[in-house]
Amino acid sequence: MLRTRQDLEEIEARTLAPYAMASRASRGRRFPEPEHRIRTAFARDRDRVIHSAAFRRLEYKTQVFVNHEGDYYRTRLTHTLEAAQIARTVARALGLNEELAEAVALAHDLGHTPFGHAGEKVLNELMTPYGGFDHNAQSLRTVDWIEIRYPNFRGLNLSFEVREGIVKHSHFQDRPAAQEFDASTYPCLEAQIVDLADEIAYLAHDVDDGLKAQMLTVDELNQSALFRESAAAARDADPGAEMRVIRYQTVIRMIDAMSTDLMTNLAGELERNKIRSVEDVRKAGRALACFGSGVGVKVEEIKQVMRDRLYRHYRVSRMTEKAGRVLAQLFETYMTEPRQMPEHVVARAERYGEPISRAVADYIAGMTDRFALDEYRKLFDPNERV
Repeated sequence: MLRTRQDLEEIEARTLAPYAMASRASRGRRFPEPEHRIRTAFARDRDRVIHSAAFRRLEYKTQVFVNHEGDYYRTRLTHTLEAAQIARTVARALGLNEELAEAVALAHDLGHTPFGHAGEKVLNELMTPYGGFDHNAQSLRTVDWIEIRYPNFRGLNLSFEVREGIVKHSHFQDRPAAQEFDASTYPCLEAQIVDLADEIAYLAHDVDDGLKAQMLTVDELNQSALFRESAAAARDADPGAEMRVIRYQTVIRMIDAMSTDLMTNLAGELERNKIRSVEDVRKAGRALACFGSGVGVKVEEIKQVMRDRLYRHYRVSRMTEKAGRVLAQLFETYMTEPRQMPEHVVARAERYGEPISRAVADYIAGMTDRFALDEYRKLFDPNERV
């Protein structure tokens, strides 16, 4: 039996919770398009994100460890996939729209710069005289403007709810790009859980990668109750297991503890606040998706351990400083002579009357770590071919 889009929308109507965002209730797209015969609106959005050039480039963008440091470390792409998996699991348990949660999760980091948060910090400082740089706003700009896939409009023409979820990821009230979506209201629950799924994913996999890279020790991580309890449970379950299996099992238990608490706490929040519709979610006055007080304290505790022991590790600091120098010199060179960027980048800025600073920021933000380093060598190494 072939299920049509209408069949799938009927299944949603019967099975989703009343506070879930139904596909047929979407506010639609900026440019009207005929509905797909088979796929729902949010499934279509998810597929458009996956097939975008920006999504493919995430494979070679830093999470914490630069890509060439090892094949087993997480990249921005693998982080995105892990966050999407957690978001789907939480959405399914709560009767939310999995396709919408997945679409937002897969798109939430499309605007990230090369070299992770170090790159974003540098690019924001360089862009301060020109309006600044924020990766959440850049993710929205990527799907709205930078991606070119269709003959009649720029961007991917995603639905309102996915676009809103991208730009209302984390703290959004003062974000100019969020004003289009009424910054006084909160996004639907599917978008809210992505914010926490993102946090769960990066905390767990940074522990895994940090231990693997020998930049974190078990003794350091034992300062965190979340790690300590998860590791003890892993050892008790199989005392004879080898260390790498214990490490994997510890990370699995950390993810499970945080995800389960998020689901349980959010279910309680919905009941306590008598949330019965998407409109109730939007007008709640705060994000409803959050950890319970006990796990929330543990999450903050392990975040502090990671800040002190991993993110400020000398090897990470060296890469951060190197990234800053590379991006700063690329930015200054392109601003001084924009024609050192590809012709289509300059032509687009001229055609649409964009400030050259924004075109430069778009170009740099779209680079992978590897491309940025290659470009740096081409521009500044006299022995490198241009």
